[in-house]
Amino acid sequence: MTAGWAPLPTSGFSAAIGKTWMKGEAGNRVVGLAAHDGIVNDYGAVVHGGALMTFADIALGMGAADAITGHSYVTVQLQYSFAGGVAKGALITCEPELVRKTSSLAFVRGLIKADGAVVGSADGIFKALGPRR
Repeated sequence: MTAGWAPLPTSGFSAAIGKTWMKGEAGNRVVGLAAHDGIVNDYGAVVHGGALMTFADIALGMGAADAITGHSYVTVQLQYSFAGGVAKGALITCEPELVRKTSSLAFVRGLIKADGAVVGSADGIFKALGPRR
């Protein structure tokens, strides 16, 4: 990634798609992922849809984390609509947008882009749990 990007501290399943990155401040973030060999389909150099959905969950989750400060949270619902393919080597990005926050839920949406072109959209609902440990 280029200057200005910081690695996200992912582990477990979230790390399966490779290193994800972020830049910007809370409420104005960009989350990024380089489309690498490990996330392309078996038949060619196009990113697997499951990898894009995992990336969307991570990216929208960053928007939720900005809204649900000091608490752990979980994804309650994630909807992803595909609008195009992503070639190996592209920079995948999302700018999560907080739609609404209640006392225990954060509603977040974002466009998934590959080298600036929209390839999908995602909407997520995240629930606050207890205080973060």
